[in-house]
Amino acid sequence: MLTTKPLQQSNRPLILVVAVTLFAALIIYVSLVTREQVMVELKQKAVTDLSQYQASLQQRLERFRSLPQLLANHDLLRLVVTTGRTSELVNRANRYLQDAAELVHALDIYVMAADGTTTAASNWQKETSFVGRNFSFRPYFTDAMQGKPGRYFALGSTTKKRGYYFSYPIKSPNGVIGAVVVKIDLDQIEERWTDPDTQIVVADEDSVVVISTQPEWMFKTLRPLDNKQMQRIVDSLRYGDQPLQSLDIVYQGESDGVEQVTVLSGDRLGGDSLETVQAQRYFRISEGLADTDLRVHMLVSLKPLEERVLLAQALSSFLFLLIVLVISLTQQRRRIHRERELFRKREEQVRQENEARVTGILNNTHAGLALINTDGCIEYFNPVLQSLFGYQPKDMMGEPFYRLLAPEDQTLMQQYVMREVSTREQNLRLEVGALNAAGVRIPVEMTLNTMLLGGKYHLIVTLVDITERRLHLAEMERIQGELERRVTERTSDLEAANQLLRTEMEQHRQTESELVQAAKLAVLGQMSAGINHELNQPLTAIRNYADNAKRFLERGMPQKVDSNLGSIAGLTERMARILHPLKEFARKSDADTSRVCLRDLRDGAMSILFGQLERAGVQVHWPQELERHWVSGDQLRLEQVVVNLLNNAVQAMESAEKREVHVHLYDDESGRLVLGFEDSGPGVTPEVARRIFEPFFTTKAQGLGLGLGLSISLRIVQSLNGELSLRGGQGGGAEFILKLSRCEAPQTQPNRVNES
Repeated sequence: MLTTKPLQQSNRPLILVVAVTLFAALIIYVSLVTREQVMVELKQKAVTDLSQYQASLQQRLERFRSLPQLLANHDLLRLVVTTGRTSELVNRANRYLQDAAELVHALDIYVMAADGTTTAASNWQKETSFVGRNFSFRPYFTDAMQGKPGRYFALGSTTKKRGYYFSYPIKSPNGVIGAVVVKIDLDQIEERWTDPDTQIVVADEDSVVVISTQPEWMFKTLRPLDNKQMQRIVDSLRYGDQPLQSLDIVYQGESDGVEQVTVLSGDRLGGDSLETVQAQRYFRISEGLADTDLRVHMLVSLKPLEERVLLAQALSSFLFLLIVLVISLTQQRRRIHRERELFRKREEQVRQENEARVTGILNNTHAGLALINTDGCIEYFNPVLQSLFGYQPKDMMGEPFYRLLAPEDQTLMQQYVMREVSTREQNLRLEVGALNAAGVRIPVEMTLNTMLLGGKYHLIVTLVDITERRLHLAEMERIQGELERRVTERTSDLEAANQLLRTEMEQHRQTESELVQAAKLAVLGQMSAGINHELNQPLTAIRNYADNAKRFLERGMPQKVDSNLGSIAGLTERMARILHPLKEFARKSDADTSRVCLRDLRDGAMSILFGQLERAGVQVHWPQELERHWVSGDQLRLEQVVVNLLNNAVQAMESAEKREVHVHLYDDESGRLVLGFEDSGPGVTPEVARRIFEPFFTTKAQGLGLGLGLSISLRIVQSLNGELSLRGGQGGGAEFILKLSRCEAPQTQPNRVNES
């Protein structure tokens, strides 16, 4: 018995550590798993809701997108913006626009002249009529006068009602003479959203909230606006006299894979008092609205996540504690009887030791301790309290304790002492001001407890100097504010950099499209030069036949005239065949794919290049029975690829003695059809082969090419699910490998005459 008890006591800390560790691990694991599952559910629901809302908003905008263009073609509206309009004409236009607005449920429809003055409007009978008002400062009017449709969200300068504007130019043979504007209402979009845990915010390009499920967020900004942005908005009267204050949003970065923010609501957003300030945590996902400058933001509350995690923790804790309780009760029953006798023997010894220990603690603790009676007078105080206040024991014993406090806190201390013992709050902790012997104010934390001592109730007062703590908290608040400011500045810089990058990418795509068109026009120029050479001989022959026919007609020889006219008809048919490739090559091809016969592909390409190949002295050798092979693609685009490859081969063989191009037909393991275009030129170096398909890369002299032919060919082949590559030819030249998807030949193949 004596040896077992110390062993059991020595195992208790280990058991406690193991239990606490298991409990902590269980809580952490349950919290992480629950948080991950709930976050996945919330993100999936948010993405679905965002898509539905975005589709609903886009659908409503698309209903009215083509209406201004339709109205702009109406003859009545064209006449009403001219200088010769009459009052009768204006009245007819007003009634027509009024009926149109009621029919399509638009807020307003109005027509503006070239100077921005409204000449007719659907609200012509209302006090807020637009007729005679000038809205030339609106961007949608500027867009329309530049000949392009306009889209704009703003607060009406006359009606003070928000809406989305669609505009379209009214054109005449002399140019743009006015504009048609349709204003629609988007209030119903907000009223349909009923999810209390999800907030929808639609903001413009300046991050101004224009649609929100929270009315107090309307016409506020998601980030502070600079002076330039504010001035531009004021000049366009986009939001009238709205102050455009910034929402109190704290951006906390990404967590759990989404951006998390905290929105402060209450007094900072127009509440009545500082006590109403609340912080709501959300995670945010956003998506731009197509063809507009609007962006939809969805703020999903994290409150359900926190509630689910808290519930999971509570259930796990309850089960764990229940198991621990059962085990503990079993062990406790075994120890109770054994420890009762030992407790009685040690009780007296422990009491004596406790009295000595308490006295030592009171005299050596770092906190000031005092014992006061029910009258509030001091009966005991430790050395720390003496040092804190600077009083001698003779000056403090028997004196009221409240005199040590600042005047505003003395009444609170007196009220607590005068209460009945049953109504006193135990372990009452307050931060008060104290006055030392020199009259200096000291911030202290005071704790009050009631204790029964010697049959009488006393109060134990604990005082701790918190001067350093307050200084530390003030410094922490300052550091936190500085950190939040830096995070806000960095976020703004990153958003500006991203916007600049998107603008540069769009400019790059436009430049690339223009250069591709220039390359195609260069090929057309080369083709037209060859065709011009081929047309000279037929034209000369036609002129001779015409002159001869005239003489035969004068001599009364109709058979000769008929023969000459037949020859002229044959020559014109030949000229039409010569011009046909130019027309086919210039025509824009469709994006859809169809079946293409290799024989037709060969005939089309050779008809385009036959003049150039003849002048360059180049022979092209094609494989036999091409009519048996069909591929999936587009006839015109594939002809453009073959023309580029043959033209590139001709230019590569300019200095070669033997000028031949061999077109090979290979078998491919993947089932695709492979064509090889091998020239007899000098070949290419590894450096050139590595960059041969890069846009604007060329080995020709300056002015002889843009370096876009092979790049365009590669893009065309890839768009048809094919491959285009380069390898060294067997005769020392270069060979371009073209891989295309093979398809079955149609049962009835069309007959095509070789026009080359």
